[in-house]
Amino acid sequence: MFLGGDYMCIFCEIANKKIASNIIYEDDSVFAFLDLSQAGKGHTLVIPKKHYTDLLEIDDADYLHVMEVAKKIASVLKKTFSCEGINILNNCGSAAGQSVFHFHVHVIPRYNNDKVTIIWEDHSDMMQKEELLEIKESILKNI
Repeated sequence: MFLGGDYMCIFCEIANKKIASNIIYEDDSVFAFLDLSQAGKGHTLVIPKKHYTDLLEIDDADYLHVMEVAKKIASVLKKTFSCEGINILNNCGSAAGQSVFHFHVHVIPRYNNDKVTIIWEDHSDMMQKEELLEIKESILKNI
């Protein structure tokens, strides 16, 4: 799948087995392989074989199947490595940290006191109730 020009999507090449990977799971429409970065032992990427740029582009059926496989992989990783927790993450857009523009889900085994940093800071003290209501109303106009 070409994204434009001569650039070939690296995840499409992995799914088409033009680039070697450590395959964990494969079926007709989904492919899962070990992430080279290994944020946690067993860190796996789950992708649809069909190219979708991101979460906002993927069709519902393919999204649901990717998530079913992610759940299955999470169970296998927990059994295999006895991890204390698992992150299932998607970064949608470069501002959110997406670096490969082929929809994918990270399944990351987590261990107490591991070195993986995923931070959600509590900003509730910075938000007034009126601001939350304005945000809510803006969103509801587009649902």
